[in-house]
Amino acid sequence: MTIINDISLLLQYIFFGFVQGFTEPIPISSSGHLVIVQDLFGLKLENLSFEILVNFASLIAVLIIYRHDIMRLTLNGAKFLFKNDTNGKSEFTFILYLIIATIPAGVIGLLYEDVIASTFNSAHMVGITLIITGFFLFLIRNLKGQKKENDLSLKDAIIVGLAQSVALIPGISRSGATIVAAMLLGIKQKTALRFSFLLYIPVSLGTFILSMDQLLDESVRYLWIPYLFAFITAGIATYFSLRWFMNIMARGQLIYFAIYCFAIGLFAFIIL
Repeated sequence: MTIINDISLLLQYIFFGFVQGFTEPIPISSSGHLVIVQDLFGLKLENLSFEILVNFASLIAVLIIYRHDIMRLTLNGAKFLFKNDTNGKSEFTFILYLIIATIPAGVIGLLYEDVIASTFNSAHMVGITLIITGFFLFLIRNLKGQKKENDLSLKDAIIVGLAQSVALIPGISRSGATIVAAMLLGIKQKTALRFSFLLYIPVSLGTFILSMDQLLDESVRYLWIPYLFAFITAGIATYFSLRWFMNIMARGQLIYFAIYCFAIGLFAFIIL
């Protein structure tokens, strides 16, 4: 009986890892889907330590995919900062904008994350926020934008950063909110996508570091094997999901995500 229970628990966490990992990069809200899945199947995660761990797995996948951009920004930005090489000024400015855009979500998350989680942590509320996400994805479905990486402004960084802070609400997609804000500001799809996921790196890394105490807590130590399998599953799922999403963005087919958010949002709002 114990073996059966252990296998059941392992499969449950692998499933949660896949759901979080696959939905993290695409604009349909990973946190919202975890709420819906738990409610729909009568499952329950122990605490926030799971989300923190699988988000870190997603971070590793993002780092792998954007490794060339990260290397370019780091090397050229450092040349401008330490050697006054003007060829790296645009990369240094881009990094500065990423730092500035990180601040709103970091501050609001530290002050109000528990309040936000407790207020919106129901399938009914997630249904509403997913419908809102779908509306804004529908709004930008045909936007192309002209601004490239070198054309970004401080105002753009602040607005995208504020949009990311709104995504602390389950059901409001982080990638969706930042991409919507960027494209409404006239930023090209490819640049909006890159800025969104490079912006994910400091936020996810900061959350992981600040929440290490939860991962080391006695109450979750017996879950290290399910957590490990969930971690691996989430990382792999995020990698392939993000690659797929990049192709969808390149083809300008965000309308499909808008339709999905409307459908799953209505389902959660009416049925669950």
